[in-house]
This record gives sequence, C-alpha cells and structure tokens, in this order.
Amino acid sequence: MLSVIIMAAGFGTRMKSTTPKVLHTICNKSLLEYVLDAALSVSKDVHLVLFNEHAKIKAYVESKYENTLKDITFHLQNHNETPGTGGTLMKKDRSFLDIKGEKVLILSGDTPLLEGFELEGLSKVKSPIVLSCFKIDDPFGYGRIKEKEGKISIVEEKDASEEEKAITLVNAGLYCFDKEVLKTCVPLLKDDNAQKEFYLTDIISIAQDKGYKASLFSVKEENLYGINTKANLAHAQDLMLKRLRKKWMEAGVIMNMPDSIYIDSTVSFEGECILDSFVSIKGKSVITNSHIKQSSVVVDSKIKDSDVGPSAHVRPNCEIESSHIGNFVECKNAKLKGMKAGHLSYLGDCEVDTGSNIGAGVITCNYDGIRKHKTLIGKNVFVGSDVQLVAPVTIADNVLIAAGSTITKNVKAGYLSISRTNQTDIENGFFRFKELKSKS
Repeated sequence: MLSVIIMAAGFGTRMKSTTPKVLHTICNKSLLEYVLDAALSVSKDVHLVLFNEHAKIKAYVESKYENTLKDITFHLQNHNETPGTGGTLMKKDRSFLDIKGEKVLILSGDTPLLEGFELEGLSKVKSPIVLSCFKIDDPFGYGRIKEKEGKISIVEEKDASEEEKAITLVNAGLYCFDKEVLKTCVPLLKDDNAQKEFYLTDIISIAQDKGYKASLFSVKEENLYGINTKANLAHAQDLMLKRLRKKWMEAGVIMNMPDSIYIDSTVSFEGECILDSFVSIKGKSVITNSHIKQSSVVVDSKIKDSDVGPSAHVRPNCEIESSHIGNFVECKNAKLKGMKAGHLSYLGDCEVDTGSNIGAGVITCNYDGIRKHKTLIGKNVFVGSDVQLVAPVTIADNVLIAAGSTITKNVKAGYLSISRTNQTDIENGFFRFKELKSKS
C-alpha cells in the first residue's frame, strides 16, 4: 500500500495575508485541494500535517472532501517540540507517524501544479529512497543535488560553495521512502543547526550511511512550482490557465485569442463550443454546444445550444437553453429557454419560455428592498423596449407588452398590456424654454 504525507504546517508569512497559504486559490480551487486531489488519485491513506490555522484548514478540507474524508488523516505538528520539515514526520515522542503503507510519498501543500501521474511514477521506482529533481539554468534558491561515490546529497543555497552553486541539478522537494527507512531514521534526526529545526533532507544522508540506496527521479520544473508569495500565486495561476486552455482545446473547444480567456478549473465543456477573446467562465459552469462571445462573463451557470454576448454577464444559477443573450444583457437566477434578449436588459429571478422576445432596456424588478421575487414569462411573449416588470408578476402565453410600460399586475393570455402616462405636446414650448433660460 502507498501512503502520502502532505506538509501544510508552515506559517506562510511571505504571503502577507490572514488567509492560510494553502487556502489561497488559483482558478477557483485552493492550493491544498490540487495537492489533495493528486494524492487521492494514487492513495487511500493520505496524511495531512497542520499547525498554523489548523482548525480553519481542517474545517475547509472536511467541507470539500465529504466523500473521501475516510481516506484523510489529520495530524497536528507541535512546532515548539518538533519544528521544521523533519518535525512534520514526528509524533510527540519524536518517533515516526503512524502510516499504513510500506511506501510513503512526501509532498508540500503549496505545489498546486503537481499531477497524479508523477506521484505514481515516483512511487514505482525500486529504491528505498527516491528524490525528485530537475535541471534549471538559474538554480538560485534551490538545494543543489550532488552525487559522489554512489551517494546523493543535497546542499542548500546558504551552505553552498561557489562551485556547488554552479550545479544546475536541483531538489524538487518531492520524496518517496520505504516506511522502514523513515521508522529507522526519523527518530535519529537532530536539530543541531542554526535554525534549531529538524530537516527532512537530513534523512537522506542518515539513511545512506546506514546502507540504504538513494535514487533520483526527474520531474518537470513547472509541476513542482511552489507558492511563497502572491507573485508566485499569480504565476502559478498563469501556468494553470495554460494547462486548462490546452486541455479544453484538445477536447474540441475553439478559443479565439486563448491567452486572453479565463477558465476556472471547475468549469466543464460539452460538444462544440466557441469562446471569444476576453471571456471569463467561472465556478461550476457547464457550457454545451454554445458560443460565448467577446468580453462576456459566465458564473456558476449552465448554457446549452445558445449564444451569449458580446459583453454579457451571466450570474450564478442561470439555465440558458436554445436562446440568444445579446450584448450588455445581465442574467441572474434565470431559466431561459428558446427565447431572445438582444441587448441592454436585466433578467433576474425569472423564467422565460420559448418564442418570447425581450426588448432593449427591459428590467425584471425582482427586489423590493427586503425580499427577491420572481417574474414568470410564458411562450411567444413580446416585451417592448424600456419595460419594467415589477415582480412578483406572471405574463401568460401570447402576450404583447407595449414599450415604456410598467407592469405591476399579471397579464392574461392573448392580451396587449400598455401602461403609459398621456403624452403632452406644448406648442412653441422649445422657444419658451429658451426664453426663460436666457432671463434666469
């Protein structure tokens, strides 16, 4: 059995935030969720080690992983007794944590670009100790990997000589150990260093001195990119977006100016879809056989066999099917089927049925200052421009509503509804107005 330990006990001070580092998000998922998803794809024995803001992080994980919570064990690291990355692996008595698997993967909770196939590959290397590594032109900040007389060692940046600093093979921070190695070596870790911490990397030298063999496993630099600052967070999101765009374009989605398009990792596409430039698709939206036009935003909604935009805003809980939603139309909690809203309308808390047409400037007045109310519009309804539909109100099938009307009562099937004040025309009114204005 394979076990996974995720280190998420750090303070994340460089994030300069009250939010725990691992709960910061990229593409609508927390850093920790990406790591947990990768871990759970290869193991049913995942151990999450926490310290800073542990209660908040634990509650968050419990809310997101209800179905797989049985596979996750929480540990609280005592930084006063067992500080450092090596301390993450220790119980209070400094013995190794209780782990089921005979192989143990050790990950960091701030590497959201990590993928399950790399964990699987690392775990299958036949060696008691496996270190991940990659080559990089500028290795500044990374621990350098040295190989000498069949042994592997890691030299940290601050301890490296000028010759060692020139080494371009670096430690990626992802490890796999036989449990026997950890049970033997973790209790031997010492904190006799400037930081007075237990270092995970010390296990490698201790184990090799005891005769255990260490091996290297190459990974992609991008996939082990860690987050320490908000600049890192932004860069990681850019990398994730490139991955998501590629995934969906290879699945058949057309993207015009793809680098300008934002997609959450929780979004899905079905059938043939087109996304124009500067489109944002967020939340758990599902887009099916639809065209989302330039600069439109879709959030937590379902759109099928429709076109939306340009510059439309589909807010949460909309279901749009076989419809045309035009430029500068805003929808919220709207069920729209087989209808048209060409431009400049607000359709909130409403249902509009097939064959209906919503004119420019139409507003469903859904909020009375205390509660939200619904507007129901039937089949083949024509709503003229600049109409206010004051909810709650029901418009039956085959209704015509005259432009400029304010509708406060239900309208029966087949009716024409008109609500306007009488127009008054004053002869020479223009000139009288100008004359009065010149005297003032």
